[in-house]
Amino acid sequence: MLCSSKMLNFFIRKDVRKILKRKDSDAGEKGKAMEELRASLFNELRSSEGAKRQQQRICGPSVALTFNFLVAVGIILMNKMVLVKIGFNYPIFLTFIHYTLSWVFMAILNALSMLPAAPPSKSTPFSSLLSLGIVMSLSNGLANVSLKYNSVGFYQMAKIAVTPTIVLAEFIFFEKRVSYQKVLALTVVSMGVAVATVTDLQFHFFGACIALAWIIPSAVNKILWSNLQQQENWTALALMWTTTPITLFFLVMLMPWLDPPGVLLFNWNLNNTSVIFISAVLGFLLQWSGALALGATSATTHVVLGQFKTCVILLGGFVLFGSNPGTTSICGALTALAGMSVYTYLNLLKSQQLPNKSSPRQNSFTLSKSKLSKENGDAHDGNSMETV
Repeated sequence: MLCSSKMLNFFIRKDVRKILKRKDSDAGEKGKAMEELRASLFNELRSSEGAKRQQQRICGPSVALTFNFLVAVGIILMNKMVLVKIGFNYPIFLTFIHYTLSWVFMAILNALSMLPAAPPSKSTPFSSLLSLGIVMSLSNGLANVSLKYNSVGFYQMAKIAVTPTIVLAEFIFFEKRVSYQKVLALTVVSMGVAVATVTDLQFHFFGACIALAWIIPSAVNKILWSNLQQQENWTALALMWTTTPITLFFLVMLMPWLDPPGVLLFNWNLNNTSVIFISAVLGFLLQWSGALALGATSATTHVVLGQFKTCVILLGGFVLFGSNPGTTSICGALTALAGMSVYTYLNLLKSQQLPNKSSPRQNSFTLSKSKLSKENGDAHDGNSMETV
């Protein structure tokens, strides 16, 4: 009996050791898998192409547009609190605070090696980055100054002019054509927003001049953001990290001209500073989400999203809070939403048609290339390719 009990204890201990060893090996394999995952993500962020693939994989058009829409609505309410309730009448300096905090956040990501890599310096001319930094300072700074002197309705009317400006600029400089159906849909959207905001057109002469001066920088800003990300393998954060110092420099240059004196005499108590800090955090998220949306879609689509936000805020106030903007404004907002629906449908239809059209061309191109390589070993003739 004693011998059998010892043998039983021996086998039990041996089985227990096997189970413990198996658990240790499983834990080791899981830990190894996690390390490999971290290493692969780190390697993806170390190259501009890998970082671009990660951004496209994680943040597609629908995610980017939704993210930008939610943040934009939040920052409107927060900036209204900053400019009206707190009385912080320094729009350029407020923009400067937003970009400074954005740069601090990105510096922390860079120190933690979590900031996506930028493309090689030779791939993108410095003039393009300098131009983007300048128009960013003008676009955001002049927008806040326009809101200070003009009503929201006049600000939205000026924003309508950005849409044809983008279409015209892309046609002139990039030979990008817009179909007749899209032009008609954009016209309906612009007319609907104009009717929706026509009841609030109070403006100051200086504010009107600022609004007109803001149109071109705003259009160029959106075009550059979209093209640099889609054609030069830039990610949103990498492009923000590169251009933010340029934007900060030109915002400092604008302060003496457009901001009143006395910003240091402002009541910087805990409550006011906290509200301005939250506004700056939302400003960083707005810049990031806007860059993601422009990289995933186009400059024109981003403008349509801004007009969609205006209509949703107007109709939301009518449905949820009982505000009465008037029958004319409600009909204009509904008309604009109908035009946006048609524009979105046309974009989705085009995105579905492109893969179907490209596959037979690719197949015929592959066949012609193989025939030529078999016959004479030469490369394919580029003149036989069709443009999409």
